[in-house]
Amino acid sequence: MKIKDIRDLGVDELRQKNRELSEEFFNLRMRHASGQLESTATIGHVRKDIARVKTVMAEKEAK
Repeated sequence: MKIKDIRDLGVDELRQKNRELSEEFFNLRMRHASGQLESTATIGHVRKDIARVKTVMAEKEAK
């Protein structure tokens, strides 16, 4: 997910996206622990997307 796309979202949409990404991250970690995850790179991508969403949320809430 690109930062430009994230900045276009509203605060409520960002919260929803954060929840979705957190759930996805949890599921990926569980699949990785059980040996079912083929590409471990997706864990890093999701972690970075969560960080981007949280950063933009903090910026928008500070305004």
